[in-house]
Amino acid sequence: MIYLGGTVLLGVLLGRMVKNASDLFSAGGRSPWWASGLSGFMTMFSANTFVVWGSIAFDLGLVAVVINLMYGVAALLAGYFVASRWKSLGVETPAHYVRLRFGAGALHFYTWSMMVFRMVGTAGALYALAKILTALMPLEEGNFLRDPATGNLSVAWAISIFGGLVVLYTMIGGLWAVLMTDVLQFIILNLAVLFVVPLALARVGGVSGFIAGAPEDFFNATGGTYTWFFLAGWVAIHFFMIGADWAFVQRYLCVPTKRDARKATYLFGALYLFSPLLWLLPPMIHRVTDPGADPEQAYILACRAVLPNGMLGLMLAAMFSATASMVSSQLNVFSGVLTHDIYRPLARAVSAQRLVTVGRIFTVLLGAVVVAVALRIEAWGNVRTVIIGITELMVVALFAPSLWGLFSRRIRGSAVWITGLTGFALGAVVRFGFGASGPLTAMAPLQGIAGWLAANSGTVNTLTGVVVPVVILGIVELFSRGTAPGWERVQGLPPLEVVAADPLTIDLPARMVGWCLIACGAVNVSLIFVNDDNRGLIAGFSLVVAMIGIFILRGVRRLARRRLTNAQS
Repeated sequence: MIYLGGTVLLGVLLGRMVKNASDLFSAGGRSPWWASGLSGFMTMFSANTFVVWGSIAFDLGLVAVVINLMYGVAALLAGYFVASRWKSLGVETPAHYVRLRFGAGALHFYTWSMMVFRMVGTAGALYALAKILTALMPLEEGNFLRDPATGNLSVAWAISIFGGLVVLYTMIGGLWAVLMTDVLQFIILNLAVLFVVPLALARVGGVSGFIAGAPEDFFNATGGTYTWFFLAGWVAIHFFMIGADWAFVQRYLCVPTKRDARKATYLFGALYLFSPLLWLLPPMIHRVTDPGADPEQAYILACRAVLPNGMLGLMLAAMFSATASMVSSQLNVFSGVLTHDIYRPLARAVSAQRLVTVGRIFTVLLGAVVVAVALRIEAWGNVRTVIIGITELMVVALFAPSLWGLFSRRIRGSAVWITGLTGFALGAVVRFGFGASGPLTAMAPLQGIAGWLAANSGTVNTLTGVVVPVVILGIVELFSRGTAPGWERVQGLPPLEVVAADPLTIDLPARMVGWCLIACGAVNVSLIFVNDDNRGLIAGFSLVVAMIGIFILRGVRRLARRRLTNAQS
């Protein structure tokens, strides 16, 4: 609870940097590139990383790691082809680009379609977090937060409490709070995982014991429905997502220069080329020690088996952090769209402070929607099926026209409608019409088709979710003539002015992260007194966290001295 309270406090303190709507939703275009890159990295994280991919790692092994490595490939491609192009456009927000390039109708289609997609995905992550936390939080009888069926904190209260905390710090601190808490969470999360992996390996007799005890084919790169064709489609899906999803585009626009946008995306991609192995080793190792465990709880069970008292709480805090990063990013993006691109055009005269207030109101309302949807996830079925299914169904059909429009001068707003509606309709027919209990499956003449689709579901989902939308866009491109007015409107924008950052903006975020890490290390020392074993481990962990904080503070101090020397000369 101390960690969670500190996260909220950090958001409140960063609220000092929010002077207008630009600060609230794009950090005034002054974010350091490393903060943007780490924030983009964390935006891909949530409890789904531990529940969805952890369960796949437990069941299939290395397959889950390889799937996650595809995010890194997609991010590097997006950094090379897309990131700097977004920054060069002169648009204030990604929604501003859509309005100019494709028109107001396309903006509304994007806004509401993406909001449905992202709110469901975000709610799924919040639900997954609640399921993990409630399994480890027993409460006394009579406590109104208690679930009588399990004796633990109820899922509904967990969703409401943790969702409320994220909404609070996002509402106050805006994108600055999202960026800086993401940096802090990145450090804590990866340090916690680094301590789990060697302890889990030691429990099974080291690397050799792990390999010997693992199931056959556990270290194959593909398996089940996750074929090489699926992996290629997964790269394509996430190239479009990282290249055009508004949460990631926001990371390209919040930095000062095109070069910074590219560097931020390269950092994101490079981290994803090796870190998935670290996160997914614990559930893979747990398959050896407890093959009958619930796959969706394998990650937290692996942590509970090896971590000392108190450090499991830190791991839970890291899981909360990962989910909070995803939730806060989406809340900030869509409250920005509703404020800048829906509310502001309808308001006759509005002050900068009024826009900040309205943006915060939208943040609270969207947060309430996420919590409400999360409370319904359990009724919709397996969270793993929900998340992967909605990603394959919507991402390319939704984001491909926006990305295509960065390079093509011919396509118009009709491309958005044709690609989106055709992709959604075809995907819905295949996934739901021909699903296990779909209405088309029950029709005798179509049962042969339904059987073939079920037997080749991985290939079919990739074809309908990736190949078909791109082919449709190619056809639209071939039949389009002349230069679209939207292309000329976007190209005619003057570049955004690069605002020189003042010393407060440059130094405060890094200083706050440094001091937070030192405080975290100091608090963690107290765990030595509640553990008879592993005291050296706890002391080492505390020291490493505190030293990283000291290193950051020393670096900030050196940079400040260098700026002063340059100014005097």
